[in-house]
Amino acid sequence: MLALGTPAPEFSLPDTNGKLVSLSDFASAPALVVAFICNHCPYVKHIREGLAQFGREMQTRGVAVIAISSNDAVKHPDDSPARMAQEVKSAGYTFPYLHDKSQAVAKAYRAACTPDFFLFDRDRQLVYRGQFDDSRPGNGRPVTGADLRAAVAALIGGRPVAADQTPSMGCNIKWKPGNEPDYF
Repeated sequence: MLALGTPAPEFSLPDTNGKLVSLSDFASAPALVVAFICNHCPYVKHIREGLAQFGREMQTRGVAVIAISSNDAVKHPDDSPARMAQEVKSAGYTFPYLHDKSQAVAKAYRAACTPDFFLFDRDRQLVYRGQFDDSRPGNGRPVTGADLRAAVAALIGGRPVAADQTPSMGCNIKWKPGNEPDYF
């Protein structure tokens, strides 16, 4: 896992319209949420509506939210940029959904699965890395985003983010052959 206190790794990735989006684009936001997601993962599909709602709510508070898909779109065409653009509309995402074709950004963030969430403070230091909430496909628990919401609330409320953080659970990022990271 990326260590708490780690500076946000730089990125410059295309969104679903082809516009490059960079870390520096969010310099004025009091907090930044980076979510590694994809279109086909059942865990992401399970939280999809809640994630869209979370994004809208956070944006009204000035919190920047972005999503990144790093899956190998050749072997998993449901995660192609064209399908990502469809997903933005279908899911109602109001935040940028970026394509990490080289998978370098996922490696820099040490992302392991979809979904995987990272929260950075105003200085872009990592304060939270973990699950959206404890809901999983089939476990009957409602999708609330409770864990990530609590971290954001503490951060923007000037309180420390709880150090007890539960890692995300989901589908492994679909690495290109020979591109698997060394952190597993």
